[in-house]
Amino acid sequence: MDKTLTMSTKELSRLEVMQRLKDKRLIQKEAATVLGLSIRQIKRLWQKYQKQDAKGLISKRRGKPSNNRIEAGVSQKALDLIKKKYSDFGPTLAHEKLLEIHKVQLSRESVRKMMIAEGLWKPRRAKKSAVHQMRERRACLGELVQIDGSDHAWFEARGERCTLLVFIDDATGKLLELLFVHDETFFAYCEASRQYFERSGKPVAFYSDKHGVFRVNIQQPLGEGRGMGMTQFGRAMHELDIQIICANSPQAKGRVERANQTLQDRLVKELRLRNLSTIEAGNQYLSEFREDFNRRFAVPPRSTHDAHRPLLKTENLDLILTRQDTRLLSKNLTIQFNKIIYQIQSDRPGYALRNAQVTVCENAQGVVTILYKNKSLPYTIFKKLPHQAETVDSKNLNHVIHVPIPPPSDHPWRSYGKPLNGNPIQVVLPHATDSS
Repeated sequence: MDKTLTMSTKELSRLEVMQRLKDKRLIQKEAATVLGLSIRQIKRLWQKYQKQDAKGLISKRRGKPSNNRIEAGVSQKALDLIKKKYSDFGPTLAHEKLLEIHKVQLSRESVRKMMIAEGLWKPRRAKKSAVHQMRERRACLGELVQIDGSDHAWFEARGERCTLLVFIDDATGKLLELLFVHDETFFAYCEASRQYFERSGKPVAFYSDKHGVFRVNIQQPLGEGRGMGMTQFGRAMHELDIQIICANSPQAKGRVERANQTLQDRLVKELRLRNLSTIEAGNQYLSEFREDFNRRFAVPPRSTHDAHRPLLKTENLDLILTRQDTRLLSKNLTIQFNKIIYQIQSDRPGYALRNAQVTVCENAQGVVTILYKNKSLPYTIFKKLPHQAETVDSKNLNHVIHVPIPPPSDHPWRSYGKPLNGNPIQVVLPHATDSS
């Protein structure tokens, strides 16, 4: 009695080739080419066909569960954790957290399919990106460091909006420095640069955008501080022998731009998981995050040479990373800086320092140092001038304006002059006396 066999399309193709081998219309080498198999595999199929005919070509695994199937308990546990803690995570980051924190063994693709099925992740079609000329990575670590500031709600609704300063190496993609600051200012970049220099050394060049911290954005700059045509940060990097290169477009410094997008996804969620909500707490965690990020995403450079240079003994960061300007001493040895008149105290004769050019250095705390021939001059504050209107750019406007916060509804100030518990306030006045 004939028996009906169920075969797949691939198995039917193999059956047809085996029949042609049997009729000697093909040789094993040609059969291997037709089926895309090795000659060794064709020999195995031929032996099964000779013993069991068409039945020998049917897979023995048909109707049985896969060896790689996911157990229902593991799948349900992963889904419960994703819905409870990682509902807005991407599949890659959710897979990492399931594996590292909860020890749930699942592949990234399984997590992705699970999240798509539950409506937690929507697959996106790749966009047609504009074509930009590719630039090869630099060869050495520290040869070119891309820097940028990313203004974002890093602490979401738990804390204030702030800026993350990002220093990333062009050759390896390593995060060399991360720092939360209130605004993208000169002193903020100085603080991040100091931490970076003291840990890794000085790079050959910084690659940045055309922000006013890095570049004087006028056609004929008159200069700032002692560096003609330079910003304060440019002058400081010039003294440290670090070149600053400004990109013409965001695509030109794409490495740090893409890193900002990754950080706005991963770092925000890591801060949420650790319930960090302040700039101080976030900065304490950034070193741990930086090491983990570099372990996952950094690539080896083409050259093993480290282009970082150590700080020289003559390079005093306490003075170099200050806001500096030059002034001429008056006949009575006074100068004006930031609406304050400073009186120089000196044992020298007064005429010796008249019209002398001095350098005024102001650090982030507002402490002023006056230098003459690289030596500090003692001074006293003679007079503070009245505060006048100042020019502020749009990026620093929120930092300059301090909006007073009204007191809560139960504050004693709100009950001043009102009846207590519904009873009117009784005021006892002293009796008037007849002074006559």
